[in-house]
Amino acid sequence: MRFKDQTVWVRADEGGRPILDSSGRAEMKYRESDSKSYRPSASNLLPDDGTLPPPAAPRPARPSSSETPRRVAGLGGTSDKGPALEIWTDGACSGNPGPMGIGVVFIDGPQRREVGDYLGIGTNNIAELTAIERGLDLAAAAVDKDPARRVRIYSDSAYAIGLLEKNWKAKANQELVARLRRRLTAFPRVEFVKVAGHAGVPENERCDELARRAITRRSAVG
Repeated sequence: MRFKDQTVWVRADEGGRPILDSSGRAEMKYRESDSKSYRPSASNLLPDDGTLPPPAAPRPARPSSSETPRRVAGLGGTSDKGPALEIWTDGACSGNPGPMGIGVVFIDGPQRREVGDYLGIGTNNIAELTAIERGLDLAAAAVDKDPARRVRIYSDSAYAIGLLEKNWKAKANQELVARLRRRLTAFPRVEFVKVAGHAGVPENERCDELARRAITRRSAVG
């Protein structure tokens, strides 16, 4: 299939139709051998001939035994009581180090909350990690009510995902990383999804806008 004029690999059914999760997103890779996958909206995918086949039915909400919830990048899913909580995050820095800002979009079914905040002077990596921490703050109440809810964290920071999902050794920002790792233990069904930054992914672009607006205003926005 094609995504933004690039040939991509998309998980499909026997009829060649994209298999969609409960939020209407497909699972896509730029190369078949890639370990990382992305979750574009089905409307952004086209077969090589330029026509769009009808999408396959969404996956069942209850995972099978072969889809035991785990901390993985790119695999979707829902709990029995509702869709996965989506946390879109981005950190921005005007200079590195320099003034920092974060943007977070939190989606819980039909509910949506946007947060942008100015953090002061620091680095881009600090901003990326802090954006994830703020997103977890927004999701905490829903997970407290239903620990079975999946939490899907979208970030364009390979650094942040490497530290929090792949257990990279933290050479800097050790206190912040340790605090985030402790915080994640309260989210038993959390997943990380690496998205391409500045590539037209709507929620990622919105997070970037919130972060940069917070830097410009030197205050919270959203």
